[in-house]
Amino acid sequence: MIDLDVGSDYVILGDNAAVLPTLPAKAFQLIYLDPPFNTGRTQQRRTLRTVRSADGAGDRVGFAGRSYTTLESGRHAYGDDFEDYAGFIEPRLREARRLLADDGTLYFHIDYREAHYCKVLLDGIFGRECFLNEVIWAYDYGGRPKRRWPAKHDTILVYVRDPDGYHFDQEAVERIPYMAPGLVTPDKAERGKVPTDVWWHTIVPTNSREKTGYPSQKPEGILRRVVQASSAPGSWVLDFFAGSGTTGAVARQLGRRCVLVDDNPEAVAVMRRRLGGESVRYVAVDGAPLPATVGGSGVGQGPSS
Repeated sequence: MIDLDVGSDYVILGDNAAVLPTLPAKAFQLIYLDPPFNTGRTQQRRTLRTVRSADGAGDRVGFAGRSYTTLESGRHAYGDDFEDYAGFIEPRLREARRLLADDGTLYFHIDYREAHYCKVLLDGIFGRECFLNEVIWAYDYGGRPKRRWPAKHDTILVYVRDPDGYHFDQEAVERIPYMAPGLVTPDKAERGKVPTDVWWHTIVPTNSREKTGYPSQKPEGILRRVVQASSAPGSWVLDFFAGSGTTGAVARQLGRRCVLVDDNPEAVAVMRRRLGGESVRYVAVDGAPLPATVGGSGVGQGPSS
């Protein structure tokens, strides 16, 4: 059993199915999960850099006609194909409920392919009375199919352990502008409104300081809203599909403690660079070697749960 030290955050390299039973019951006020979406393909991101071409034979032309060559400096991927997705995710969700504090909340981030199946599964594990919200994260990027409406949203299913005693601090959440400020008083327009269950937020921009190069990285703005609303300062936050470590980065910024778990050494390398070493314990289960940190402005020196 892992004893959580309130003076440390934790990054654990290992299969979450093996790690979760070693964590203490009811320890986490907030659990955020961004598991693979079961798209049936490998999720992959390449990181690129450009270098000046001395012989003028590059594949890009820049300012004043200068020639540049594009080089691939990194490639990061994970499998996202499960024949039995419910069989994969169900035991992990049952562990999540065991780990959730009495006043705790689970945010389960999924896309349209599996959202309806997962909703039924979560109802069975938590109880329909513990379903709090279906949050829609709407964005605008990627392909534009011509034979169907373009899919430009993810679903976040929100469940609580106790429907009468969960933590939710609406006042801690950063407000957003009114879409029609002329329809409210000037004071209200200046203050902004509390977000609804539809969150309009861009993906992580290519040139953003947040960019890590890890596939499927989620923006800090989405996690900031989750952490602010559903956890108190000093409480424990868990993400056991941690990916690039956005949950941990936001939790640390807001004064929460975090435990991050991922079985991908590349993910832990990204988190090690992103979170640093101060007050963070890096643990590998089953004697697996911990990856070294990655320097520079991103994974592979190039421009991502």
